[in-house]
Amino acid sequence: MSRLRALVYALLFTLAAFVIWQYHDGGDGDEPARSVLHRGLVTDPESVDPHKARSTQAGDVLRDIGEGLLGYSPTGELVPGAASGWAVSDDGLTFTFTIRENARWSNGDPVTAGHFVYSLRRLVDPATAAFYASLVADIVNARAIIAGELPPEDLGVAAPDERTLVIRVERSTPYLLSLMTLPSTFPVHPGAIAEHGEEFTRPGNLLSNGAYKLDSWVPGSVLSLSRNEHYWNNAATAIDEVRHHVLIQQMTELNRYRAGELHITGTVPPDSFAQVREEYGDELHIAPYLGIYYYGFNLTRPPFKDNPKLREALSLAIDRDKLVETITARGEAPAYSWVPPGVDNYEPRRLGYADQGQEIRDTRARRLMAEAGFGPENPLEIELRYNTSDTNRRIALAIQSMWQDVLGVETRLINEEFQVLLENMRAAEVTQVFRSSWIGDYNDAHTFLSIMESGNPSNMPRYSNEEFDSLMQSAAAQTDPGLRRSYLEEAERVLLSDHAVIPIYFIVSKHLVSPQVRGWGDNVLDYHYSQHLSLAPADAAP
Repeated sequence: MSRLRALVYALLFTLAAFVIWQYHDGGDGDEPARSVLHRGLVTDPESVDPHKARSTQAGDVLRDIGEGLLGYSPTGELVPGAASGWAVSDDGLTFTFTIRENARWSNGDPVTAGHFVYSLRRLVDPATAAFYASLVADIVNARAIIAGELPPEDLGVAAPDERTLVIRVERSTPYLLSLMTLPSTFPVHPGAIAEHGEEFTRPGNLLSNGAYKLDSWVPGSVLSLSRNEHYWNNAATAIDEVRHHVLIQQMTELNRYRAGELHITGTVPPDSFAQVREEYGDELHIAPYLGIYYYGFNLTRPPFKDNPKLREALSLAIDRDKLVETITARGEAPAYSWVPPGVDNYEPRRLGYADQGQEIRDTRARRLMAEAGFGPENPLEIELRYNTSDTNRRIALAIQSMWQDVLGVETRLINEEFQVLLENMRAAEVTQVFRSSWIGDYNDAHTFLSIMESGNPSNMPRYSNEEFDSLMQSAAAQTDPGLRRSYLEEAERVLLSDHAVIPIYFIVSKHLVSPQVRGWGDNVLDYHYSQHLSLAPADAAP
């Protein structure tokens, strides 16, 4: 039966792929075939306004229709984007970018340095309420502008002429080049906003400077993109049209791939992973990713405030290898550091017990638990909150059992919708232990370590340590990459020794990629620009 099913799937795939490849743009038989790429998207973008967008899904679409000063190659190296080149001053405080002479918006207007000045000011303007405004907080005056203390015009950006953009930062910010690849730093067309206001993102109104333009968006169904004929690198763009299919149910997406209706999936269902791996072999792409799944403690209240022994005991008692082998089971790696492996110019620090067996960890956990004041005569009762997800639930149940078996802890599990959990984490009033994750915005250890600085809005545990903050500040003051790395690695060591969080596993990217797709490259950021891809005929050899 399994062989018959595999044969049926293969025939369906070949037929559908042939139909996709033969797609014509409403013309007659004499017109050349237009290549159409079909990609899965696990949910609708919340916006295609680069300053309002915040999700991974929005980023996937925005990297097709927009372009920053820089971009990434298929394998994750920084490459020129809307800027053909750049220079950094000796003190690391001034970045000068040269905008491409042939950079164009989708209506043919030139892309100018002034458009980037306008857009960066809009990003930090409190009236925009941009979620990622803090990413560029190191630009001169950005913090004061975000706080409403200075006008956006005081931001440290300038356009001496149409092709020269100057960005000044308050302290050494070597990752600023990486920031210029993020959708939040993409330009928006001032004329389109002046004409259409908040409706400038509607299909037909939206002017884009990337390889594609937005033709239509049916929420919950599909976002349709077509080639931007004015894009500076249009001649090197192979795909004519891109369809981002919104497929919230993972099994639905898998079945669409099996039927040949998708070239690329956004993910792979956990329960079908083993079967998919056997069925599709090299079409399954599992790759390291800059993401960590962790449990955080509310450090503002008992029992975890000022109690590192208790926090370490709970961390020790979690068998991470068992979790990734039996529950996530899609190539994830157990996490014993806060910064994932694979980050440029960085060697993650590790928890002291990383190389010990689980029995040794359990023994130490019981001793620390007793030293923290808990045991059979004074059992610990805590609440663990997680957002709605079958995987989150299964992990929480497993950890509840581990804490009970090893330490006698009674754990009450509380399942909340994501937005509710997020608000509770931010308020830090009812939370005790909570599930969270962090995805790196750029390939630098700073994107993980900076969120744990005192006062950072993403610091959900409310961790605060003067030594850690001082080390982060020292790293920020360095122009020497080696010294900066040393300070960052020492900061991570301090964070781990405080056991402010429980690193559980490192996330991996998971995609099915059709043999028709050419140009795909696995990378730690999981960025895959459609303009880098091409489609071979269905019968072509991979």
